[in-house]
Amino acid sequence: MTITRRAVTRGLAGLALAAPFVRSAAAQERTVTLASFSGVFQENYRAAVVEPFKAAHPGIGVDYVGLRNSAETLGTLRAQRNAPQTDVVLLDMISAKAATAEGLFEPIPRDSLPSLADLDPGAFLPGVAGPAASADHLVLLYAPDRVSPAPTSWRDLWREENRRRVAFAGVPDLAGVALVLIANRLAGQDDHRQSVDRGIALVGDLAPNVLSFDPKPDAYAFIVNGTAALGLGWNGRAQLYARQSPGRIESLVPAEGSVTIKHSINLVQGAPQREAARLFIDYALGAQAQGAVADRLFLSPMNRRAVVAEETRDRIVSPDQIAAGRTAHWLPVDWLELGPLRERIHEAWRRGVIARG
Repeated sequence: MTITRRAVTRGLAGLALAAPFVRSAAAQERTVTLASFSGVFQENYRAAVVEPFKAAHPGIGVDYVGLRNSAETLGTLRAQRNAPQTDVVLLDMISAKAATAEGLFEPIPRDSLPSLADLDPGAFLPGVAGPAASADHLVLLYAPDRVSPAPTSWRDLWREENRRRVAFAGVPDLAGVALVLIANRLAGQDDHRQSVDRGIALVGDLAPNVLSFDPKPDAYAFIVNGTAALGLGWNGRAQLYARQSPGRIESLVPAEGSVTIKHSINLVQGAPQREAARLFIDYALGAQAQGAVADRLFLSPMNRRAVVAEETRDRIVSPDQIAAGRTAHWLPVDWLELGPLRERIHEAWRRGVIARG
C-alpha cells in the first residue's frame, strides 16, 4: 500500500486540529473538556468557575481549550462531529443555535439540572439546546487621557476631530453588526427587520474616521496601547481591560442606549464524559459560579440567586435592573432571528462601508 503525500498532509492537518483535545487514556477517564473563549476570558473563567468546580468535585478534572471566537468553536464542533473530543462549550447564542440545528448539542430540558430552576426565564432561548449562562452589552470605548470631555453619544464616533482615531471589529463580528443596528436607529429606522440600508449608509459615513475594522488583537488593546482613541466592544472585556490598565481605557453606554447579547452553555452530543459534563454545567449555572463570573468577568448573571459584589453592580446589567426598566430604551435585538439578515448585512458592509474606508 502506498501512502501519498496528500494523504499524509490530510492526516497532519486533522491531527493539528485535534491536538488541543488529545489526552492520555488515563486522563480521559474523568476529565471534562471545555471549549470557549481564549485570552483574558479563559484566565478569569478558570479562576471563577473551573478551579472551584474541581475543588468541589475532586474526582473530576477540567481541560479548558481556548478558541478565538464562537465561529472557531462552531467549526471545531463540526470537525469533531463523528468523534467528539469536547464535552462542554460556551459560545454566543447565534452560533449555539446553528450548532443545535445541526444536531451538535444534546438538549438540556428545564427540569434536568437543579440550577435551571433558579435561572431567569430569558436564559432559555428558542432553538438553542443549552441555556444562557451570561449576558453582555455593547459599550463605547475611549481613552480618557486623549478624549476630553468623555463621549456621551454614539454620534461622537462620527465627529470630524476623530478622523483615523476609531477602531473596532467590523462585520461579520457581532460588535460590527450591533453598530449597524444602532446606526440604523440613529438614522431613523427602528426596525432592522425591514431594512438596514440607513445604518449601512451611516456607518459608511464613519469609515474615514476608522483606523482599523480588524484591530489585532482587538480594539481594547488598540486603545490601551495608544494606537486608537475610541472604539466599541463588549462591556465585560472592556471592564477587564480597565481593571488591568487603569487610566488607559474607559467605557460607557451612550445616551441612546445599547444592545445585549447572551452566551449559551451547551452539552456536546456524544460527549465522552457526559455525566461529568452535566455536573460541570450545573455548577457553572449555580448561584456561586454565576456571582463569581460577574465579579471577575463583568458578565450579567442569569441565575436570579447570584450575589455580586457592590462594586460590580454598577458595571453590569442584572436581570433585576432589566425588569426595573433600566434598559427600556435600548434597542431590542432578537439575535436568534438575525441569522439570515446577518449575511445581507455582511454583503452590504463590503459594498457600503469597506469601500469608503
